[in-house]
Amino acid sequence: MDYNLLKIKSYKHWDVYLHENQCYLGRVFVLLRDKQLGDKDVEDFMAIEGEVRDEFFQIGEKIKSALKTMFKPDKMNYAAFSNVSEEIHVHIVPRYQEVREFGGAVFHDTRWGKNYAPYDRSFVLDESILFKIRDALKEHL
Repeated sequence: MDYNLLKIKSYKHWDVYLHENQCYLGRVFVLLRDKQLGDKDVEDFMAIEGEVRDEFFQIGEKIKSALKTMFKPDKMNYAAFSNVSEEIHVHIVPRYQEVREFGGAVFHDTRWGKNYAPYDRSFVLDESILFKIRDALKEHL
C-alpha cells in the first residue's frame, strides 16, 4: 500500500502515518521528514535535539490524547528501531486488555501483557476501514 494514502498529518519536522497493520487499533508511526537537520545528519533518534525533539514530544502527546479519546487503550507502547527502514521513525502502539470494535471490524490484542512484537502480520483490513481509522485520527489531531 502507498503510505501517502495513510498520512494523517504533517508538521514542520515530522509526518504522522497510520500503520497499515492495525492488529493494534490506532497504531501509528511518526516519521522525521528530513535526515539533515542544520549542518548534521541525524542517524539516531537519541541524537535529535531542540525544536525537532520538542515538536516530536508535542505530537506524541496529541496522538496519545486522540487515541485515549477514540479507542481508550489500556497502555501505550513506543518503539524506535530503524532496523528495516533507516529513516528515523517512532511507532506508537496502543495496547488493549479487551476487544475493541471500530468501523465494523473487531480488534483483539492477542499479545496483551507481552511485547507487542511479533505482531500478527496476517491481520488485514479492507482499505475502507483503514481510511476510516485514518480520518478519525485526522479529526482528533
